[in-house]
Amino acid sequence: MRHTAWLAAFMLLTSAPAQQAPPPIQTPWEGVPEPYRELQRLGAGKLEIPRDLPQWRAQRERVRRIVLESLGERPLRPSPLNVRVVSTDQKDGYRIEKFVFDNGVDSMAPGYIAIPDQRQGRLPAILTMHGHGSSKENMFGYQPTSQNVAELLVKRGYVVLGIDSYFNGERRGTGPAGELERQEQRSDQEMSLFKLNLWLGRTLWGMMLRDEQIALDYLASRPEVDPARIGAQGMSMGSTRSWWLAAIDERIKAVVGVACFTRYEDLIAVRALRAHGIYYFVPGLLKHFDSEGVMALLAPRPFLALTGDRDLGSPPEGMNKLEEILKQFYRLYSRPEAFQSIVYPETGHVYTEEMKQRMVEWFDRYL
Repeated sequence: MRHTAWLAAFMLLTSAPAQQAPPPIQTPWEGVPEPYRELQRLGAGKLEIPRDLPQWRAQRERVRRIVLESLGERPLRPSPLNVRVVSTDQKDGYRIEKFVFDNGVDSMAPGYIAIPDQRQGRLPAILTMHGHGSSKENMFGYQPTSQNVAELLVKRGYVVLGIDSYFNGERRGTGPAGELERQEQRSDQEMSLFKLNLWLGRTLWGMMLRDEQIALDYLASRPEVDPARIGAQGMSMGSTRSWWLAAIDERIKAVVGVACFTRYEDLIAVRALRAHGIYYFVPGLLKHFDSEGVMALLAPRPFLALTGDRDLGSPPEGMNKLEEILKQFYRLYSRPEAFQSIVYPETGHVYTEEMKQRMVEWFDRYL
């Protein structure tokens, strides 16, 4: 299965300027065949909204277990870590170390860590995650796009770490078909990894999150870092990884997700399942609840969502529902201010300078 021309156009929006004409909005459920209009009839479940904090605490572990089970088997992470620093690049006021770690299963994961030159004590840190078709080079300024955030953060006193995810950056051509997948359409390695992991009882999404947890292990182990003050941020595929990672790993203390604030039922309603790559689809989750079940696990930790109302992968109706549901969970903890969703009008799938400023202010406030 290959990306359609429609999806290729969607991917181009990742680095498109904010002023580019956004795509038209489709009326929900228009054109959706009748059998798919009632997801409950198909077997979809619904998250129970707790009436108070004790009820949620009793329910939360079951929700978390369902989320973890949907990811399939995730082999134990390497311990001790097998990380090697391969080079150092001195910048103005900070340095970037390039490293590579063995994920202990199927590949080596290269990454960068940016560290301020001037520091007193241990510093807060950000795990940054790139979008689909992007790479660590984009985030750390070696191949600048709108996802270039490392310098902005490191010059404000954060340690910043990011890796190439499966089928991106230097990991292209390292999947089951090797160099053949580097030469072909970029979805080929993604698809072969998706298929192979299913055979092994795993999911590609679960293995991607496992790699981010290894990166988090390394980040927390660095002597420059305060492991109690680690945040996660990303755009698009990186945004989705940020809130999924925080849902399964309590070490993430604050999250900023740019684009892909997505509710799955509403994605179906606008006929846009094709707006997301195959990588993040996992079995069984929708039998129990929609994406609010994953995001609810973040509460009461600070979560900021920044999304355009013309983002093809984030239908506005779904964002409205997520906002209302998540506000209820944060009110349970008496921390309504710790969740914020900003929806930008007439804006597509982008990471603007204003969004970056909001991101930095959020981490400054909560880390």
